[in-house]
Amino acid sequence: MAKRHRLQYLMDELAEHPGYLQRAMFGCVGCYYQGKIVAVLADKEPPWRGFIVPVERDQHAAIIAEFPQLVPHPVLPKWLLLDDEHDDFEDAAECIVNYIREEDPRFGVIPKPKKKRTRTVK
Repeated sequence: MAKRHRLQYLMDELAEHPGYLQRAMFGCVGCYYQGKIVAVLADKEPPWRGFIVPVERDQHAAIIAEFPQLVPHPVLPKWLLLDDEHDDFEDAAECIVNYIREEDPRFGVIPKPKKKRTRTVK
């Protein structure tokens, strides 16, 4: 049986809904809802530690205005990071998950389709 991710509790309520799934991503847990990637649970060394929120760049200003705890991720600056050591981590993450559950269009990114590998014939 797979070990439960340390931050999984943040997604427990959403995980009960149809259209939710999780996949391994960057050695973390990618969380998908209604066809969008909506969160990445990261439990590695910084900057891969905390709650990563995939959002389109044009939404950054509005989301950061509402959640000043979020900062652009230092490796993936198109996405936002809520550091798990922030004093307001749990409250902010819970509020963000509520927005995701309500399908707020600001949150989540539709993943690009994977490219098919082509074999080269020698």
